[in-house]
Formats: sequence, C-alpha cells, structure tokens
Amino acid sequence: MPTLAHNALVEMFRETPELAPHFLVTLFHVDVPRHASVAVVESSIDQLIPVEFRADLVLELRDANGTLVLAIVIEVQRDEDPDKKFSWPVYATVVRARKRCGTVVLVVAPGADVAAWAAQNIDVGLGFGHIKPLVLGPAVVPEITDPAEAEKETELAVLSAVAHGNGPNGLAVVQAALVALERLDQEHAAVYFQVIWNGLREPMRQALEALVMERQIEDEATFPSFMQKLIDRGKIEGELKGIREGELKGKKDTLLRLLARAGIALAEDESERIQACTDIATLDHWIDNVLGAKTAAEVLS
Repeated sequence: MPTLAHNALVEMFRETPELAPHFLVTLFHVDVPRHASVAVVESSIDQLIPVEFRADLVLELRDANGTLVLAIVIEVQRDEDPDKKFSWPVYATVVRARKRCGTVVLVVAPGADVAAWAAQNIDVGLGFGHIKPLVLGPAVVPEITDPAEAEKETELAVLSAVAHGNGPNGLAVVQAALVALERLDQEHAAVYFQVIWNGLREPMRQALEALVMERQIEDEATFPSFMQKLIDRGKIEGELKGIREGELKGKKDTLLRLLARAGIALAEDESERIQACTDIATLDHWIDNVLGAKTAAEVLS
C-alpha cells in the first residue's frame, strides 16, 4: 500500500512536471531534447500496460510544434522489490513502442541501499541488451545546506533532506529545507515536512527538537504552523519551561550567595521580590550590582 512519503514524492512531480527534465539535465547531465512543454499523461499508460504493470507517473516532453520528443516514466521506490526489475523494462519498451519516442525510467529512491539496488543494469536476456534506470538517490541528490540555495530549489531541498537528513550534515540539510518550506502554502509545507520528519531517525529528531528549543529560548521564535502539528509541541514547551525555571533558580541562588558573602541582609519584602522575579536580564543586573553595594536597596535598584 503506498505510503504518505511515496504519494507525496509522486505528487511533487505531478504538480511540477518540469522537475523531471530539470533533474535529468542538472543532476544526471543528460542531453534532454529541446522541448516547449512537459505534461503528465499517466492516463495514457493505463491503456498501454496491463494492470499488474502500472507506473507511478508518465511525463511527455513536446517541442514547439507539438512533436513528442521524450517520455519519462517516474517510479518512487522506498524498498527493494524484485518484481520491479521485470516491470521497469516493460515501462520503457512499451511506452517507447507506442509513443515512438525515446523513453527513460527515472526512479526516486531516497535510501542509499535501495538506490544502489535500483541503479543496477537490468539484463533483458543473455547479456545482449539491458535497461538502466536513472536513479535519483543520495549519490546523485546533493547535500543542500545553504538556505538561499534551498529557496531556489525547494523540491530538491526536500529530496536532499530525505536523502541526507540522517547523515553527518543532516541537521544543516534539514534546516535549509525547513527555510525553503516556509515559502510554500501550508498544505504542501505540512506534507513535505512530515515526509522529512518520518524519514529522520531518533537522534536527528532529538537534535532538531533541541534546535527548536534553543531558538525559542534565544528569541522567542514561534513554530511554523507546518511543524506545530508534527513535533511534540507539549514536550518541547515542557522542556523549555523546565530549562527556564532551572536558569531562573540558578540566577537567584547565585544572587543570594553573593549577597550573603557581601554581608548584605535582605528584608522580607526584598527576599520576596527576588523570588518573584522571572526576568533573567533583571537578575543578571542585580548580580552585577552586588559588587560595591552596601545595601540591598542598592543591589535591587
């Protein structure tokens, strides 16, 4: 049964079909024929291929005269499936025969092991011919860590986060993708974020949550709405509250110790004022005032 991640990646190419030839040129360095339009025509393949052979998506590239110059069969593959080594040649040869144009199979495989498996040549018989899918996987998809670059290539940034989110530079890759997602409408941003989030292993999820908490502490940044639904907001806010309370207690304890060492006594209302303070900057100011002060009033001024 197709998963959210599978369907979301298929929809990425359905809604922006120009991505496929763009990736062929920029990532695979393929000489794509000059074309004026790219159209989704998966309905055509339903008539071409028996039900047991059904591709995720088929795109047609046509030139300015309407002549068909290339067909791209797109398959999203998240797990190894031996049957695909028999169906992918069917896609390529049947579409090529019926449409009378060059045809390539583009496999989107975010996982490194699945991508390596998918990229193997498929021998169609006795070594006399083979089909070689083009595989959009970690070896081809770049690590995008620059937010500006991610904003220019939002879909590629999403694929980068899915492919490299658990790698050594995973946090930077995911951060760049999140910046790019803020440019999208909330529905698409939420779906892409969930695809990224679901692909992250627990250490990287924890690192992302820690980053969110750090940002919250530093500048009271708000969660983008597409993250609010998926990251455990209650958990993060609880941890943030605990961190702030711990920091406040530490500041108050430091202030009271310094006052005691300086021999400065506190009246009951002055002690209550310190305990009631919830502003870190104010406590830091009072701590600085202890040096050279003679009375509690001078410290709490």
